[in-house]
Order: sequence, then structure tokens, then C-alpha cells
Amino acid sequence: MAAALPVTPALRKRVLKVLFVSLLLDLISFTFILPLFPKLLEFYRDHETAQGNSSTTVLAKIFSGLNAYKNSFAKPINDRYDIVLLGGALGSLFSFLQALASPVIGILSDKYGRRTALLWSMVGNILSVALWVAATDFRTFLLSRVVGGLSEGNVQLAMAIATDISDESQRGATMALVGVCFSIAFTFGPALGAWLSTITSVAANPFASAAAFSLFLIVTETIYLYVSLPETLPTSSPPTTNGTATTPTANGKPTPSSKPKTTRTNSHTLLNTTHFLFILFFSGMEFSLPFMTYDLFGHTSRDTGRLLGFIGLVASLLQGTLVRRLHPLSVVKTGVIACVLAFTLLSFVTTQRGLYAAATLLAVTSATVVTGLNSLSSFEAAEGERGVKLGNHRSFGQAGRSLGPLVFCSVYWWAGRDVAYKVGAAGMVAVCAAVFGGLRRPAVKATVEAKKEI
Repeated sequence: MAAALPVTPALRKRVLKVLFVSLLLDLISFTFILPLFPKLLEFYRDHETAQGNSSTTVLAKIFSGLNAYKNSFAKPINDRYDIVLLGGALGSLFSFLQALASPVIGILSDKYGRRTALLWSMVGNILSVALWVAATDFRTFLLSRVVGGLSEGNVQLAMAIATDISDESQRGATMALVGVCFSIAFTFGPALGAWLSTITSVAANPFASAAAFSLFLIVTETIYLYVSLPETLPTSSPPTTNGTATTPTANGKPTPSSKPKTTRTNSHTLLNTTHFLFILFFSGMEFSLPFMTYDLFGHTSRDTGRLLGFIGLVASLLQGTLVRRLHPLSVVKTGVIACVLAFTLLSFVTTQRGLYAAATLLAVTSATVVTGLNSLSSFEAAEGERGVKLGNHRSFGQAGRSLGPLVFCSVYWWAGRDVAYKVGAAGMVAVCAAVFGGLRRPAVKATVEAKKEI
């Protein structure tokens, strides 16, 4: 592992540029597939039906299990939801695998370096997308999702790198930069993926054009990281005496240095639990939103894409202007309050105007909560444990994301829209209690110079 370079303002600016470009490429590539799931899964189902083996395949067995679950509801569910349920199940599988892999990737990055771990993660991503390009059957496509879930470490490693190159006064603004990448990617990536899917280049896989361009972006990102990203993992800190960093003297006796010891304001257990609960309810809402807009307003995929694009655009504007200037705890508090209001409004909304009012509140939530929690988690991680602590933090979030759609949509279909969103609002009130009653504000000395660097 190459030694990390001293973090100078020039190096910090260089690494921030590399992080922004690479993460944007990665997330745009990742979001290509999101609007394609319904048509893509329909293609595999119809393909297996045409082959005459639609009752014995992996896909057939999955559909059988999902239908048994669907038919257990008191209210009948339209067959239109079969494909949507399968898409949700694949999303939950992806998140579950990320929850398993994130701590391991974090440990490896602490041991072997951020750059090394990120490049190996990119190798897995390339393999995953290459399998999608070649996926003329569902088994190959499923394998591509499994490989992707186990190898996707870009986001958590980007956060670890951002923490390595930022002092406490810069931390919130740097994490907001990661959030901006998410918002931009989710604003434009799905639309680009949907457009590419209209270009059929291979009859055996009509989505090969979108998959191939996704592969091109991932390969480009990997080459760019290999050429441009330096190692940022801090070198070992001096030994400590009574909690104070020391440096050796000529007679071999340690003397205290000016560097203070790391003190923790918030426990990782509380931060991780808060992250899990928030994502559990928020991801359930995200997955159920297309059902609700279809039932209430007859939304098409284009209408839903426009709504999600509006949320992404507002979120990116907030992150680029307001969020990066606020303290992370203030950011989290703002977001969870907005989420309670959004859930409450969605429980009784009947007009498009009300829907977009709720969407504006959801944009505030998207721009704030996860970014703020990531920043707070980074404050509590010492130099030698940032990878594993941030990996654990992401793992809890992905665990919530794997359970949220199943739990929330079950309530939605059993009890109806109003009950589901009121339960969601109550869950967010519990998250608010944890945020306002449990989390504390780490001391951060903001400087004008630090603000100018982002």
C-alpha cells in the first residue's frame, strides 16, 4: 500500500474533484436500470414462456413465492403488481447483500488503503455490469445483481476518503458534496437509461445498449480512479499517554504533542440505529409511492419519472446551497421534521398540488438526513477505524432498505394508504425522538477558509 500524502489544500481540492467526477459516473451508471425494471423483467418472463419452460425456472419459482405472498392479503391486488413486486424483491436482495458486504469493505480499506479497496470494488462492478450486458436469461441477470450487491463499495469508500481529507470544520460541506452527486444522478440517470433502452442493438437482450453504456461509464470511472486518485488512508498516529498524543524526544521519553485525543459525542450504536429506522420507513415510502400515484391519479411511468426528477432537482439545489453551510445535526433535524410532515400529507392528499407539496418536503428529507448522519458518524471515527465505522453505518442503512419496501407495502395493502402513511409518520416521530433527544452536536470550529474550499 502506498503511503498517504500530507493533506494540503491543493491535494484536498484534487481529491474532491476526483471524488465528484467518479461518484457521479458511478451513480449515473447505477441509476440507468431503475426505470427499466418493469420492462426488463417482463422481457425475461415472456422469454421463458416462449421457451416453454416457464414453470421450472428460477424466475418461475420466485414468481410463485411472490404470488403466494400477494394472495395472502385481504384486499385483492392487481396482477400489474407482479413485476413491481419482483423488482422490489431484487432491490431488497441488492440492499441486503450490501449490508453484508459494507463492513468487510470498510475493514479492508482500513487495512490495505482506500484506493486499493475502491479499485477492487470497481472490478466487481465491472463484472456485474458485464453480466448484465450478456444477460439473455434471468439467471444471468440475477447473478449480475448478486455480484453488484457484494462489490458495490463506492459510496462508503467515497465517504471514508472525504473524511480522510477533511477536518471537522469541512466535514459537513464535504459530505454534502457526496449528496449532490446522488441528487444529480437520480435526476438525470433514470431518464438517460430509459432513452437508451429504446435503442435495441441485440435482439437476445433488448437492453444491451443501456447496459453497454453503463459498462462504458464504469470502465471509464475505473481508469480515472487508477490514474488520478492518491491514497488517503492516514498513517499511524503517534502512541498516546493518558489519552494525549505524544512524540518521542532525544532521550526516548515521550512528550505531549499539540494534537488532542479523539473524543466521542454520539455513540455509533445510536447513530446506526437512527440510520436503520429512518431508512426503514423512508425506503418503504419510496417504493410505495408509484402504487399510490397510480391508484389516485393514474400516473404513468413518465408521470412518476417527472415526480422523482422534481424531488432530485430540488434536493440537489438544497445540497449545493443550504445543506453544506449548516451543522450536520441541524441538517438531520430539519430533514426528519420535513419527513414527518410529508408522511402526514401523503396519508390524505387527493390533488396534484398536494402531491407536489409532499414531494417538496421529501426533497428536503432526501437532501438532509442521510448526508447529516454520515457526517455525524464520521466525527466519531478515529483515523484507524473510519473505513469500518462508516461501513457499519452504511450497513445499517442498507439493512433498513432491504426490509422497508416489504414491511411498508404489506401495511399499505393490508390496511390501505391512509393507515400506511400514518404508521410511517409515527415511525418518523420515533426517529425525531432519537434525533432530538439522543444526538448531540459535536464541537466544530468552522472557518471562512474551509467554507471557501468546497
